[in-house]
Amino acid sequence: MSPAGHFKGKDPTVPVTELAALWVPDERIVYIGKANLGGDGNRHLRKRLDEFRKFGAGVPIGHSGGKRIWQLADHDELLVGWRVTDDADAANTETKMLADFRAHYGRLPFANMRG
Repeated sequence: MSPAGHFKGKDPTVPVTELAALWVPDERIVYIGKANLGGDGNRHLRKRLDEFRKFGAGVPIGHSGGKRIWQLADHDELLVGWRVTDDADAANTETKMLADFRAHYGRLPFANMRG
């Protein structure tokens, strides 16, 4: 069962069989995401990570990206890494990183739902 927030009443729990099928053996990267400034300039990395953390702690926030992470037994031990890009390049950089991962492993990282 996921401890993540139930945004709009939706349970973020994913069946264990689905989680097992999505796992990428021997890979340390479990999720690739992006943060860009957005229209008002306030959608920066710190805010995005804070929303991600709050969602995982059970706050009903609209941040379902990476929701599978919260069902991992060691989710509290995972590390976050980032690559700084120009804001205009964020989406393209994320798309390329996901495409490179998929080309190498034949699928997306464990917690990515689309890409």
